[in-house]
Amino acid sequence: MPTSPMPSPPFPAPDSAVLALIVANAVNSVNSGEASVEQAILHAAVHGWYEGHIEGEDACPGCDFRGPGQPCP
Repeated sequence: MPTSPMPSPPFPAPDSAVLALIVANAVNSVNSGEASVEQAILHAAVHGWYEGHIEGEDACPGCDFRGPGQPCP
């Protein structure tokens, strides 16, 4: 995983076990022929975003939007 700082949720932590599983599943689905590279990337992106969203809710309950310039109440 990269050593550069990652943004805070809604992006999953780079050392997230769930994120590692999502990436491994994407690689395995391409290697087995179950999915194209494009399908695997789409699947990983959607599920990675969702897991980051859940992580963000845990880190900042009650926030409706956590974008640039939008502090958590």
